[in-house]
Amino acid sequence: MRTGEPLPAVEDVLAALGTGLWHWDTATGLVTVDAVAARLLGLPAAQATLTEAQVRARLHPVDWNEITGVVRLAVAEGTLAEVRIRIMDDHKHVVRVVRSRSKPSFDSVRRAYVLTGTLQEVTDPMPGTPAGRRAVTGDWRRSREAFLLDAGRALAEARSTQEVLRVAANLSMPGFSPDGLAVFGVEGAHLTIIGHHGHEPGADNPFYMPLDTDYPAAEVVRTGRAVYLSSPEQYKARYPLTWPLAQRFGRQSWAFLPLTASGRTMGAWLAAFAYPVAFTPDERSVLTTVARMLAQALSRAGTAESERALSEGLQRTMLPKLGAGIPGMSIAARYVPTGGGLQVGGDWYDVIPLPNGRFAMVIGDVQGHDVRAAGLMGQLRIALRAYSSEGHRPDAVLSRASRFLHGINEADPAELRFATCLYVEVDPVSGVLEVARAGHPDPVIRMADGTVLARPTAGGLPLGIDPDADYPTTRFVLESGETVLICTDGLIETGGHDLESGWQRLRALLEGHKGTQEELADALVQAVHGPSSHHTTGPLADRREDDIAMMLLSREGEGCGCGAESAPPPARRTMLTVAQAEPERVSVARQQLRELLHDWSSPDQVDSAVLLLSEVLTNVLVHTDTDALLLAEVTGGDDGRRIRIEVTDAGDDLPHVRRPGELASSGRGLVLIELLAHTWGVAPRGRGKSIWFELYETEETGAD
Repeated sequence: MRTGEPLPAVEDVLAALGTGLWHWDTATGLVTVDAVAARLLGLPAAQATLTEAQVRARLHPVDWNEITGVVRLAVAEGTLAEVRIRIMDDHKHVVRVVRSRSKPSFDSVRRAYVLTGTLQEVTDPMPGTPAGRRAVTGDWRRSREAFLLDAGRALAEARSTQEVLRVAANLSMPGFSPDGLAVFGVEGAHLTIIGHHGHEPGADNPFYMPLDTDYPAAEVVRTGRAVYLSSPEQYKARYPLTWPLAQRFGRQSWAFLPLTASGRTMGAWLAAFAYPVAFTPDERSVLTTVARMLAQALSRAGTAESERALSEGLQRTMLPKLGAGIPGMSIAARYVPTGGGLQVGGDWYDVIPLPNGRFAMVIGDVQGHDVRAAGLMGQLRIALRAYSSEGHRPDAVLSRASRFLHGINEADPAELRFATCLYVEVDPVSGVLEVARAGHPDPVIRMADGTVLARPTAGGLPLGIDPDADYPTTRFVLESGETVLICTDGLIETGGHDLESGWQRLRALLEGHKGTQEELADALVQAVHGPSSHHTTGPLADRREDDIAMMLLSREGEGCGCGAESAPPPARRTMLTVAQAEPERVSVARQQLRELLHDWSSPDQVDSAVLLLSEVLTNVLVHTDTDALLLAEVTGGDDGRRIRIEVTDAGDDLPHVRRPGELASSGRGLVLIELLAHTWGVAPRGRGKSIWFELYETEETGAD
C-alpha cells in the first residue's frame, strides 16, 4: 500500500489476520458470527446467526462456564473480557484453542449482557504432536501468576529437604504438570540424586555418575544452562549413551533446569512429562521461575538442617546422660531450646560424681541465646566439673567458677557475660543437700503428700561479675518421698510471667500431679511451653524466647513417683537456720510455716502458729548470741493432724514463764505459748536447748 492510499476495510484486515468477529445479545439468546469466526467454531465459513445452544455445543463445558464468570467480572470492573476456549468437534475432541476478546456491557432495562468481540486461533500445538500439551482453561497468564505465588509460599514454608521435595512433587502447573521429577546434587566431582518422585524404588542408584558424563543433568550442572527435550527421538539423538536410563520410565518430554543459589549452581531439577510438551517461551518461563524458587528453598533447608545437626551435636556433647546407679534416689531432667536459630543456648544442667562418694547437681544459665552463650556454657560446665572433681565444697566451687568467667570477660571486654548457677551437693545416704546459689532461682520442694515449698537459700552475685564474691552454703534434708525441683528462669517466666506468678502456676501443677517422676517432668514443660500454656499467660508480654532447663531429684519413698515405695514418712517437714546476722530470715521462717500449713482447716490456728514461731525465734536472737535452728513437722494420726514446731539454740539459759506488768517491754513470749498452744515444753540438748510447742488441727484456737 502506497502512502496516501486509503486504508483497507477493517473486515479485510481481520480476515487477513485470521481474526473473526462475533456479537452476542443475552436478551435474544442469539450469537452473530462472520465467516472467519464460523470457521474457527468448526462451522461452514459463512456469516451466520446461531443460538446460544448451537454455540455452546461447540465449546468445552468448563470453558462455557468460565466465559459467564469472566463477562460478569469485566462488566463490574469496566475492563475487557479475555478468555481461552477449547473448540470441540462432533466426537467431543478438542480441534483447536481460540482466544476471545470482547468489551461487554450490561443493559439495565432489558437485564441483559451485550458483547461484541474478536475470535482468534491460538498458535498452541495440537495434543499428540511433539509440540502438544494439555489444553488450557481460562486466562493462562493469570493462572500462571497465581500458581507461582502459591508455589513460592509453599516452598518458603518448607523447613527440610524432604518437605521441599514433597512440595515440588505436588506442584500443579497451569496447563502442564510433570508426573515425575528428580533433584540432583553435587558431591565432589560426581552427580548424585537428592530425591525423586514418580520413579520406582531404587531409581536413584543409576544417577550417581561423574560430572563429565554425557547426561542432561550433568551438562546442566557443568554449564549452568537448561536443557529441554520435547520428544524421545530428540533425547536419543542428543544423549545416546544415557538414553537407556530414561527410556525405561516411558516419559515423552523432559526439562533439565539448573538450581542456582547465590550465583552458584548447586544441582539440577528434572521435570519429566508423560505426554509431548513443546516448551514454549511461557512454559520455559514458568519452569525457570520454579527452579529458582526450588534452589532457594533447598539452600534454606540445607542451612537449617546443618544448624539442627550442629545443635543436636552440641546437646549430646554438653548435656549429660542421666543413668541409674544412685542408691535410694532418682533424677529426671529436661532441656528445651526455644531461643531460635541454633537449638542450643546458654542454659545447661549436669550431674557430677564427687570423690567423697556423693554427687553434685548443677544447673545454670549464661546470659544470651546466641553462639557465644553456648560456647561460654560449655567452658563453664567443664570448669565446674573440674573444680568439683578436685573435692571442693559448694561455696568454693562457685567462687572459682566466678573467677574463671570473670577472667574470660576481661579478655574480651566488648562481650561481657554473666551466668546464674545453682550447685547442690547431695548425700544419697542421709538425703542431706548442701546448696550454693549464684543469682539463680531457689529450689522448690514437693513433699510426700504433694505440698510444695519454695526453699529459700543463701546466695551471692551471678558468676563472672565479682571475682572475689562469696557464696554461702545452705543445708537441708530431703526426706523420704520428697522431690526437689531446680530450674532456670525460662521454666518460670515463659508465657508472660514474673517470678511470683510463674511459681504459682508451677505450684498448682506440682501439687496436683499424680504420675511418675518422668511424667511430672514432661507435664512441667508442657504447662509452660505446650499448647495449653497459651491459655495461662501472665501479666507481662508473652515471650517464648528463653531456653528451659530443669532437674527433678526424688528420694525414694511413698509419694515420690520414682517407683520404690516404703513406709510413709512424716507428712511434712521443713528446717531453717536463722543466724544472728540475718534477722530478716525470721520473715522467711514465717512464710515457710504458712506454706507448710496451706491446707490447715483453721486460719486462726495458722495465725497462732506463725505468731508463736516469731516470738520464739526473736527470743533466741535477742537473749542469746547464738543462731536458731527451726524444725517444723506436720504429722497425722487416727486422732487428726498436729503441727510440732521446735526451735533449738546453743544458749545455756533455760526460759521460764514470767508475769510481766502492763508497761513491760518483754516477757510475754512464753505467756502466749501457754495460752495458744495445746502443749509445749523446754528440752535441754547437752549444749543448748530446744523450745517446742504443738497445735492440734481443730476448729477452735488455743488449748483445750
